[in-house]
Amino acid sequence: MHLLKWLYPGMKFKRWLALFALGVMMVSLGLALVFNYKYLDAIEEAIFRAVYLWRGSYNYTFTTLVGLLVVVLGVLLMLVAIRYVIRSIIMVLMPDSSERLVDIIYDKRRLGKGPNVVVIGGGHGLSVLLRGLKEVTSNATAIVTVADDGGSSGRLREDLGIVPPGDLRNCLVALADTEPLMEKLFQHRFRGSGELAGHSFGNLFIAAMNEVTGDIEQALKESSKVLAVKGRVLPASKEIVRLDAIMEDGTVVEGESHIPEAHKRIKRVKLSPTHVQPVVSALEAIRQADAIILGPGSLYTSIMPNLLVEGVAEAVRNSHAIKVYICNVMTQPGETDGFTASMHAKAIINHAGRGIIDYMIVNDTPISEEMRAYYAKEGAEPVAVDGEAINALGIGFVKAGIINESDVIRHDPARLSNAVMRLIYQMTGR
Repeated sequence: MHLLKWLYPGMKFKRWLALFALGVMMVSLGLALVFNYKYLDAIEEAIFRAVYLWRGSYNYTFTTLVGLLVVVLGVLLMLVAIRYVIRSIIMVLMPDSSERLVDIIYDKRRLGKGPNVVVIGGGHGLSVLLRGLKEVTSNATAIVTVADDGGSSGRLREDLGIVPPGDLRNCLVALADTEPLMEKLFQHRFRGSGELAGHSFGNLFIAAMNEVTGDIEQALKESSKVLAVKGRVLPASKEIVRLDAIMEDGTVVEGESHIPEAHKRIKRVKLSPTHVQPVVSALEAIRQADAIILGPGSLYTSIMPNLLVEGVAEAVRNSHAIKVYICNVMTQPGETDGFTASMHAKAIINHAGRGIIDYMIVNDTPISEEMRAYYAKEGAEPVAVDGEAINALGIGFVKAGIINESDVIRHDPARLSNAVMRLIYQMTGR
């Protein structure tokens, strides 16, 4: 059965097998012409004698059956020969993957036919969605916020003058098709009390690649090759930016990591400097997208910074792609306290304009009382889905089971990506 996988639809193998078979037949016909038809007559006469001795009579059906058997054996021999020729080449290039070559080719063909999906955001939520999307399409592009100023990313930004690599690293790992050890290596954080303490190896790798290539976009491209990434990861901008929040009481909080600490109602967020140039490839990806996904992730500190980069929100609004916002399941203390689903969407519209969202995906998996109590201690609660208010904004919404509940509530990669793809296929008619 493993051999028959070469004949699966989409492998683009059967056409070349047919061409190879045609070549074999032409060679056979040429040899028959060279050596004269009498040799074929001799084979046919041998079949005649064998059948006559066996049954005492002869029917030309037997010649046809023998001919078909020869054809089948010939095709099998060609398949086996081609398989081992390819395997011999692949064993040199990919010795560890030679046995599952047909599966690798089939997956690449299948995923290559998936829709062009652009995902905009940052933080843990974005990487969760990407882990699911890479199983259904290899045409995913992540446009990632560069406003992070905390932890290892913030330190590297200050020390080296580069865009924070943390969220970029998480997206690379999420889209990676590589060995588990390589993933652990990129996510490994150094311990101890020295200058390396707290730094992620992946952050340092991207920072080093940035210095070698001289460009963060090129650095991500080369890092993607190391991790065999299915898709692309792009920063929203290559400029060093700061995210500031204007609170409802008029105070201004500077820095993405400080905004949740203020514990005040956010009126608006803005970038400093105000005019931040986008990455051209990111805008091009938005223009070519079949679907544009906002989130999941922190509303003000993961999603908004991308939309505030010049040209990004406009490109999304003008795109003919389906635009989907994945609403958070729980409110975020210090950022979206008391927010309903429609309030999340309205905040995005206030910052990026109408037409930025066509549909919302909201969770409909019940949350246990134990989990509600656990999150209530941190000041978080489930986001209420106020359907009429969502529709009043000109936005449709889809309820789906998109979380799993263990020790904490997290989006489930497979469930979330399946909900996204169902909506894409339904709305685009693919």
